[in-house]
Amino acid sequence: MAQAFKTAQTVGQAPGSRPLAGRHALITGASRGIGAAVARELARLGADLTLVARQAATLHSAANALRHEGTHVRECPTDIADTAALEKLIADTPPVQILVNNAGGAESASFARTDAALWQRMLDLNLTSVYRLTHALVPAMAKSGWGRIINVASTAGLKGYPYVSAYVAAKHGVVGLTRALALEYATTGVTINAVCPGYTDTPMLEGAIATIAAKTKKSHDEAKAALASTNPMGRLVTPDEVAATVGWLCRPEASAITGQAIPIAGGEI
Repeated sequence: MAQAFKTAQTVGQAPGSRPLAGRHALITGASRGIGAAVARELARLGADLTLVARQAATLHSAANALRHEGTHVRECPTDIADTAALEKLIADTPPVQILVNNAGGAESASFARTDAALWQRMLDLNLTSVYRLTHALVPAMAKSGWGRIINVASTAGLKGYPYVSAYVAAKHGVVGLTRALALEYATTGVTINAVCPGYTDTPMLEGAIATIAAKTKKSHDEAKAALASTNPMGRLVTPDEVAATVGWLCRPEASAITGQAIPIAGGEI
């Protein structure tokens, strides 16, 4: 049986500034980028954390940084696209009040070169893992009368992009699942929302930049600028901007916000 948390008091913060004190948040893809920024924001708001990511060393570093600030952190190196590993994670995790489904990734290929294996990898990582974790954790949230589920989708869940059709399809699925479940659980005290970042300055984006640079013969900076130009503000979104929106959705004041897919994209959508 999973053991319950003992709530930690974050160093240097008054109780009134910690609206999520006593809440336990599970964050996937939490070792870097948006996931790490979300972990910092929820820790700032007082939550205890379970951090999940594939790379154990990077995850440990992120977890230790939060522990030094006084946050109670569990670290769970897990490939959430692996069914058995995900089931073990669920079985070993104490009750969760906040679930942030952030883990994801995009593989680039023309549709003609998108074979069944690539298609399935994108669905397993970006959509099926969201279904499995939510399906496992939302019943207890509903029974308790309080919960927050935030799915980190993408502007790819709201519009199309070429050469990432499987990723776009999966993220559209995340947005659709968010909207459907928000209606199912609307009277339970559980809110379910999606945030949809545009191109965000993360390690994941560096892979896209490298691919563009290799295919177009542009420099790294030119490729990065081309992606930033799709944002009407002319810049990349920052992970902290996404995390601030996630944190707001978790606060008690956001209890009437559910079923939303919120673009964080400088006006792109």
